[in-house]
Amino acid sequence: MSFSITDADFEKMKSLIYEKSGIHFSEINRPILESRLKERLKLANLETVDAYYKLITGNEEEMKILLDAVTTNLTRFFRNTGQIDAFEHYIIPELVAYKKKKSNFTIKIWSAGCSTGEEPYTLAMVLAETLPKEFTVSITASDLSLKSLMTAKTGFYPETRIAGIPDNYLAKYFVKTNDGYQIVEKLQKMIKFDYHNLKFDSGLKDLDLILCRNVIIYFDEAAQESVINKFWNSLSNHAYLIIGHSESLFGMKTQFQFQKTEWSTFYTKMLD
Repeated sequence: MSFSITDADFEKMKSLIYEKSGIHFSEINRPILESRLKERLKLANLETVDAYYKLITGNEEEMKILLDAVTTNLTRFFRNTGQIDAFEHYIIPELVAYKKKKSNFTIKIWSAGCSTGEEPYTLAMVLAETLPKEFTVSITASDLSLKSLMTAKTGFYPETRIAGIPDNYLAKYFVKTNDGYQIVEKLQKMIKFDYHNLKFDSGLKDLDLILCRNVIIYFDEAAQESVINKFWNSLSNHAYLIIGHSESLFGMKTQFQFQKTEWSTFYTKMLD
């Protein structure tokens, strides 16, 4: 099938994607959108972008599939060890001390943009190792990609995907199979995987920590600020936000406070 995308087609599709998800396509990453559109048109047996546009505006499932296709899902276990160390050595102890004073022994976390699950499973392993016995954990892990979420829910990873996991964690929290590694059931029970589009409110409240790493980089300034303010509203009055190490809230109208530790930086909401 011959395929070309005009400037008008590009503007129309990028506007629709932005409207539905907040993901912004510039001229620099136009080839990514063109490639994904070509794949979808071929599978839908359509000849033009206009025909696909008509299909997608009346079909929510196809819209989800396209958003899945244009999303980059690069991740790994223990990604950015400085941030994981800050989580283990600063955030967890501080939260535990605060929660004990309040006689509240539940820690609620949201891994927003969890991709194929490596981040929430990393958090679960660290919590399983460090959290006092009287505490319980609730981790919500969400993503725009249904395909990635299906992988995450299985908790199975081939040999090529387990790089970076400390040997003691690998031995304790994974079961070796012929073709890879399976996360133990104890960790799977700590996590609820769910589809969520960050353009909309999650409905989550009183969270102690949100991780949204290397996601808002795909949004323009207005969409970034909207997402960050939704995060503020989802957090409790004593909570933390971790974004990607190359991302920043600088210049945004937000109430978050910048926090620097010996391991890494993050943001806080301290109203209590």
